[in-house]
Formats: sequence, structure tokens, C-alpha cells
Amino acid sequence: MVSKVFLLTLVIAVIVALPGCNEKIKPGRTEIKRTKVTGITAEIVSPSTVDEYYETAGTVTAGNISLISSRIMGTVKSLNVEEGDHVEKGGLLLMLDHRDMTQKVRAADEAYNEALKALEAARANARLARVTYERYKNLHEQKALTGQELDQIETKRNVAELEVERAEAVVKRAQAAKAEAEVYLDFARIASPVTGVVTQKNIDAGSMASPGAPLLTIEDTSSYRIDINVDERLAGTVSAGMRADVYLNAVDRKLEGRVEEVVPSVDPMSRTFMVKIKLKGEGLKNGLYARVAIPVGKREVLLVPGRAVTERGQLTGVYTVDEQSVISYTLIRTGKSFGDKVEVLSGLEPGDSVVIEGVGRAKDGGIAVDLKTVSETAGEDRPGL
Repeated sequence: MVSKVFLLTLVIAVIVALPGCNEKIKPGRTEIKRTKVTGITAEIVSPSTVDEYYETAGTVTAGNISLISSRIMGTVKSLNVEEGDHVEKGGLLLMLDHRDMTQKVRAADEAYNEALKALEAARANARLARVTYERYKNLHEQKALTGQELDQIETKRNVAELEVERAEAVVKRAQAAKAEAEVYLDFARIASPVTGVVTQKNIDAGSMASPGAPLLTIEDTSSYRIDINVDERLAGTVSAGMRADVYLNAVDRKLEGRVEEVVPSVDPMSRTFMVKIKLKGEGLKNGLYARVAIPVGKREVLLVPGRAVTERGQLTGVYTVDEQSVISYTLIRTGKSFGDKVEVLSGLEPGDSVVIEGVGRAKDGGIAVDLKTVSETAGEDRPGL
């Protein structure tokens, strides 16, 4: 009974629908109303050749770190510097008690003067011995003097000459002893070997300084360097004189360094070799963390001006313009920065037009009126770390 009712209902529905089959459905067209946008300038994206960089990190090290110590034992009489003080090369750092060494210099000076007097006396005696020998020699030739007597006078002359040589040697020893005493006296005056900054002080006035014990640490501020470890595959690429871009996070500064030295040996554990980069600039300090980028080749990338990139929440994109001047918001994935330009890793193709002026007025789905299109300008691009 149910089946018959269902079939009857289906037949009635078909009969009702049949008359409508003779009517034609006219296709309709919905026109999209687009917002007109003026003041838009677009740039045609094309591949650019940029430097490819090897990036790593290192620590800033002073080119010269001097550990100041004493050559002699003595009490610190005066200390002229504190940690953080700037010192000039040759400037007095501290003075040791030198009273005993002053007396030694005085004694050595007196001994030297006595040696000079003894030398003068020996020379005078030698002159007299030579004159006496000549006189006796003449008498011997006149047969007025025996040969034995002449031999005695000649021996005295020779001894006098030897005494002069001995006196001269004594003078040299006395002069050396005097110079040695003066050197030891100078050891009491400890001066800075470099121009730099005192970074550590290990002694105070009144303390006893021992030979070899570090008293002060001074960093040479004229030059700094960064030691970095570079992958072994770049052993034939990195060489002395190459440019290196250095960024210091702590002071938010970017500097240009130069590869000063490349250590040829490779560490078998890390498979890297050491590269030393020379740095110059104000505000550098030993121990600063640095990021380093060294150019090792060339590669092609798509670049767009940084002002063209916009953020929508967590999304990054640019406004593009098609051949019908229709504006679209296109999502992109960005890479490194090259000056005022940004690398586009995905989302754009060469030949796409990107809005670079009037970005704030651009509307997704709008139409650009009086659109201006320019080609990308070539220039030297360098990465920002």
C-alpha cells in the first residue's frame, strides 16, 4: 500500500515539472564593482645578483692584551691607575719602593769613577815606562848600558801596558755594573707598554709585588679582532684581505672588518679552520658577542623594497597589480635584508608588478587608476645581519 502511494506521488511530481521544461533559462552576468585607487606606483620584479654569505658567530678580542708584572720584588709605593682608566704608552702605572736600588746605583757610580781614575794612572805609568825604555835603549846602543839592564826596563814597559789593559777591563766591568744597577732601578718604575684601558687590577698601594705575578691587565684599544671557526668546505675560498660584515648585538652596531689571517690547519673534531678578522672602531670591548658574514660567492634572488612589504597579523605580503590593473594582496615568504630591500623566497615570480608607492592606499580587489610602472633599479646590494 505504501509503495503505491509513493509511486503515485512521484508521477504527479513529474507531470507538474514537465511544463517548465519548455522555458529557456537565460544566462545572467554579475558585474563586480571595484574600488578605484589612485597614486599607485608599481615596480616590475626581476632577479638580482647578490653576494652569498657564510654566517657564523665569534667573540671580540683585543689585538693586544698586556699582563703587567714586576721584574723585582718590592713594596708598591704608589699606584696611579684604577680599573677603567685610559693610559698612554709609556705612562707611569705604579712605583715600587726603590731606596735600596738607589744606593746600589750610587755605589756602582762611585766604583765606575774609581775605575776611571785607576785607568788614568795606569796610562800615565805606561807613558813613563815607554819614555824610560827609549832612553835606556839609546844608552844601550852607545854601549853605556848592559843588555840585562835594558831587558829589565823593557819588561817594566810591557807590564805597564798590561796594567792599562787591565784597568780598561775594570772600567768596562764597572760601567756594566752601573748600567745594571740603573736598569734594576728602572724596574721600580712600571710603565704601560701600550695605549689602552686598564681592565683588571690585582694589587694595591702598600702590597708586596713579586716577580712574575700579574699586577694589572691592559687592553690595547687601537685594534681588535674576532676569531671565528669556518667550515672546511670554504678552505680554498676565504683568504686574507676579504671583507667581513660584523654586527655587535650588545651595542647594536654594524662594522666592516677584514680577514687578517687564515689558519690553514683544520680541526679534525669540528671540521673547521680558524679565521682572524681585524676590526677598528669606537666603543669596541674585549668579550663582545659578534655575528659575522663573509662573502663566499654570488646568487640570484628576487628583491622588493622593504616599504612594499606589509604585515597582516601573522601574515606577510605585498600588493601586486595584474595586467588589468587589479590590485591583489599576495602572501610572500621573506628572507634576508639587502640594504633597503628584502629577499622574497616564495610568493612572487619574475615579471610580477609590486606596489611600492601608495601602499597605504592599496585595497585588495581594487583597481589602480593612472597606474605608474617602473623597472627595478640596479645597485650594489649587501646583506644586513
